Amino acid sequence: MEGIIVRRVIPSDNSCLFNAIGYVMDHDKTKASELRQVIAATVASDPTKYSEAFLGKPNVEYCSWILDSEKWGGAIELSILADYYGREIAAYDIQTSRCDLYGQERNYSERVMLIYDGLHYDALAMSPFEDAPEEFDQTIFAVQKDRTIGPVEGLALNLVKDQQSKRRYTDTANFTLRCGVCQIGVIGQKEAVEHAQATGHVNFQEYR
Repeated sequence: MEGIIVRRVIPSDNSCLFNAIGYVMDHDKTKASELRQVIAATVASDPTKYSEAFLGKPNVEYCSWILDSEKWGGAIELSILADYYGREIAAYDIQTSRCDLYGQERNYSERVMLIYDGLHYDALAMSPFEDAPEEFDQTIFAVQKDRTIGPVEGLALNLVKDQQSKRRYTDTANFTLRCGVCQIGVIGQKEAVEHAQATGHVNFQEYR
């Protein structure tokens, strides 16, 4: 195994989770609308499994919500996409250096990796050398008998810890945001959501 683990930046357009998955699965950063369709179809096809309790909103409402390109994906979408592609998805959280593994109970034989900074998902890939073109990226890794992906796992964690030490994450519980509409300051995701619900304002900028 030769190479380094790199963070491939996905555009910040509310569809970063889907486009990051498109990149690691298919080398395609423009799969968001297609993958949103896949998720909506999966959820609609099994209302018992994807109940209101599971989704946090009624099945039908969730399906139209996830098709909206302004809405963000998270754990539910990652678990569905792991099954859709038949591969484990490892999502590394920079702030805690935790790795959430989706699809692991299925014993899939391959894994892809994402990195999450509290608000945004990027793709992790193995590149033969620094600044190598993306077409040389390896993004799919064989899961070994011990259910790890071997030395790659350590390299990925080192990259995550390096990003953590550089504070390349947003602490969504405590970060300060300013409403772009009325300039009111709010602290954390919870207050931002409450302000948005009260006013309809959804344009927030982080400030330090």
